Amino acid sequence: MKPDDFLPRPERVQPLATHPHATPLYLTSVWECESPAQADAMLGGQEPGYVYQRDGHPNAAALAAKLNELEQAPHGVVVASGMAAISTALLATVGQGDHVVTASRVYGKTLQLLNAEASRLGITLSIVDTNDLAAVEAAMTDRTKLVLAETIANPLLQVADLGALAELAHRYNARLLVDNTFASPLVCRPMELGADFVMESLTKTLNGHSDVLLGYLGGRTDIWPRVKQVVSAWGFSSSPFDCWLAARGLATAHLRSERACHNALAAAEFLSQRREVGRVEYPGLPAHPQHALAKQQFTGQFGTMVAFELKGGRAAADKFIAAAKDIPFCPSLGELSTTLSHPETTSHRGLTPQGRADLGIAGGTIRLSVGTETPQHICSALASALLQV
Repeated sequence: MKPDDFLPRPERVQPLATHPHATPLYLTSVWECESPAQADAMLGGQEPGYVYQRDGHPNAAALAAKLNELEQAPHGVVVASGMAAISTALLATVGQGDHVVTASRVYGKTLQLLNAEASRLGITLSIVDTNDLAAVEAAMTDRTKLVLAETIANPLLQVADLGALAELAHRYNARLLVDNTFASPLVCRPMELGADFVMESLTKTLNGHSDVLLGYLGGRTDIWPRVKQVVSAWGFSSSPFDCWLAARGLATAHLRSERACHNALAAAEFLSQRREVGRVEYPGLPAHPQHALAKQQFTGQFGTMVAFELKGGRAAADKFIAAAKDIPFCPSLGELSTTLSHPETTSHRGLTPQGRADLGIAGGTIRLSVGTETPQHICSALASALLQV
């Protein structure tokens, strides 16, 4: 044999005598198949196994299975991002000439997807306040195929009545998609309340370490073959390494969530007493307009996000952010440590000034993602920054 004959691939790894306790990382884009018949059966879903990473891989399957259990979802898939999860649900259920009803209080990119991108495919959109069920019903048509809402709205934390929205959507033969990112299944499980789809940005709380970009979509059986087709055909598949990291993060999510929810309530109560703050939004506060609904729908925790508005407007926000040395300005959420964001210039910058004002977003609005430090550290950091406003 020539030396070159040894180069293409090493010898096949022998079966292990013992089982690894940690999930292995499968960094392969393709699998060897025994025959065309086996490949055909695996790609068609009649036989378990993997052929090509875009159609599925072990790390995504293991992560999805655990998330399905947490969400109480019959089926689930891990995709490249939270926006890929929303896009998958949209493309699986809606076509040219169909209609979508979405909450006005959603992530800015979600509105951009539905308002600008989906319209190019001939999909029409109604944007309504989903806390106003009469307005939702008035927007429904015989072409409505999907209703979208967030469990806890971005950024001002209104709580949607998911059971009522599901009943209303089903009355018009539409499906309800719930973005559960601000809650996570540790706070709320929309599938148990009647939702047809639930999505999570795994980039956030469930992974919790700011080192992956992933999304999850869970759903019911009747639409699931279309979901799998969309993920493969549109290339929404996930990275094995990101899935492996997210599975590791998920193992401690219950501990991190409990601590961060406790801290969020402490931070909200502290901010409510400050003269520099005009209002505080947190579902765990009795003064929150949907506090009773949150107690009914949630698991006893109220989430890790707090929103507040500084009385001094944008100038005060700029001073606060510059002074908050122990609270990094990071336009995301769900990290181990407390971070802050400024919706006017980040998540909702794509809206017009009037559009932001209609949602209650002002220059002085701060969105706080509360982490796992001690509550004393968080409140001290907030106090220090507020002194400079």
